[in-house]
Amino acid sequence: MSTQQLPDEYYRLLLEIQEVDFVLVELTLYLDTHPNDLQALQQFNQFTLKSKQLKQSFEAKFGMLQQFGGSFADANWSWGTAPWPWQV
Repeated sequence: MSTQQLPDEYYRLLLEIQEVDFVLVELTLYLDTHPNDLQALQQFNQFTLKSKQLKQSFEAKFGMLQQFGGSFADANWSWGTAPWPWQV
């Protein structure tokens, strides 16, 4: 698949998803060693919600983002028809 020019919003949303998911990875690692930190748990839940909202928004505009049940399929099984994140 060749890369194509996509709207600025595609790149903005993709970057924001990557940033939020990075925070979730870091919070997960922290919580593995500090499981009773209620503030970190609250932050984890806030960023989890933000990640889900961003991914829903992205998928509504640009198609499936996640595989293996992480995203709902459309009627055309368009998984893999958009450029992969590393292709943009």
